[in-house]
Amino acid sequence: MRFRLKRIQISSGGPMIAVMNISDAAENNLHRGDRIELIKGAKKAIAIVDTTKDALLVPEGWLGLNHELSSKLGQSGTADAGLIDKSHSLAYIKKKLDGKELSEKEFLSIISDIARNALSEIEITYFVSACYTHGLSNEETAFLTKAMINTGDLLKISKKFVLDKHCIGGVAGNRTTMLAVPIVAAAGYTVPKTSSRSITSPAGTADTMEVLCKVDLPLGKVKKVIAKTGACIVWGGALSLAPADDIIIRVEHPLGIDAYGQLVASVLGKKKSVSSTHVLIDIPYGQGAKVKTKARAEKLGSIFRYVGEKIGLKIFLMYSKGSKPVGKGIGPALEARDVLYVLRNDPRQPLDLRKKSLEMAGKMIEMTGKKNGFAIARKILDSGLAYEKMVEIINAQGKRHIEPGTIPLGRLSYEVKAHRSGAIQAIRNDIAVSIARAAGAPKDAEAGIYLKRLEGERILKGQALFTVYSNSEARLAHAKSICKKLSKEFYIIK
Repeated sequence: MRFRLKRIQISSGGPMIAVMNISDAAENNLHRGDRIELIKGAKKAIAIVDTTKDALLVPEGWLGLNHELSSKLGQSGTADAGLIDKSHSLAYIKKKLDGKELSEKEFLSIISDIARNALSEIEITYFVSACYTHGLSNEETAFLTKAMINTGDLLKISKKFVLDKHCIGGVAGNRTTMLAVPIVAAAGYTVPKTSSRSITSPAGTADTMEVLCKVDLPLGKVKKVIAKTGACIVWGGALSLAPADDIIIRVEHPLGIDAYGQLVASVLGKKKSVSSTHVLIDIPYGQGAKVKTKARAEKLGSIFRYVGEKIGLKIFLMYSKGSKPVGKGIGPALEARDVLYVLRNDPRQPLDLRKKSLEMAGKMIEMTGKKNGFAIARKILDSGLAYEKMVEIINAQGKRHIEPGTIPLGRLSYEVKAHRSGAIQAIRNDIAVSIARAAGAPKDAEAGIYLKRLEGERILKGQALFTVYSNSEARLAHAKSICKKLSKEFYIIK
């Protein structure tokens, strides 16, 4: 089969789609969802067939190429097309749906197909659902992690200590990465930090760092940033490091799925891909966090240790309480301001964020065998060296903001006041997340909430507790309705 090619204005966000006139499909016994191999000179691509009756969109004898496929083959010319058998991966996905364990070879097949966009989003969703429903054994998690590493590029760094850290997320605020990385880099260590965008929280590290500078850098640029500054804080999804992971994350996002096995494989696959040698994993636990109890946190920690050993990473664990937000700002812009306040030793800095970041930076320094890591980290932060290092990293990646006052917040706001006088006993993390996301975070980087009062403080009836920011009247109205319904449960005052 030979077809003329034309680009059509459709983007799938990943899979390569060839749209065929329904008459051509019938003549060649092809159906929607079939896979064809397209050969155009030296260029080859596997595409998923879609069909149309619209002869103006795709006439007979033509193939309409979506954005992803036209980027691979070009926007015009001709190509030979041949039907290929369904991937073995589909049989392996069905095997997992039946609750059976997969082998290393089977995981590699699935992840290879995901990485090269040979599976549709529906097929990937079945894989994610199967792993979520039936879980992954420790051995399967190790297989999945290795498959992610082996199907992507590697950032090679030849040093005795390449330090890294990761928090499993779920805690509002908690932008410790953006503080620990410049502190540890200022101590003279290499920290190649790739971060994710939010799945279930109002902001991920990449979302927040993007307020200050570019994070979607190509691998070559990342290498230059690390060579110049000793560190980076970039979005892993812009790189081809464990590329299947970012596709899986995109599928997980709508339902907020973040299963233990997939979480561990996602984190450690990226760490190994950037040549990390020593990794600190922070696992928050408590009401409103992803992990509810210390026992479950320790179980997850044991999976991290098992897989780390299998792939040659030294894993260090930190268990922290995750029932309340960390910091005052919740949402990308608000969290970015908090980070800069801490780095600049500004009186407005959230002291809980400062303390936790120092603890993490101190533990990372101690991973190298040094003692008194907290004191070393505090000296670096107090001296301004950490701020200088962060400025260096931001400039190297492509500066947007470095002054907290220049960071814009949502043009609409709503202030919530205390319903009674008393002491603030608790601030619920899960409700903070709900309000901030309702306001538009993280998609709207300027949306979120700012906590004006923190746990342990006393407050009088009518005094401001927090402010909600948004750029959408509809989203602000949604956030208001949650505040009116849950503000007494959000801030527990006695």
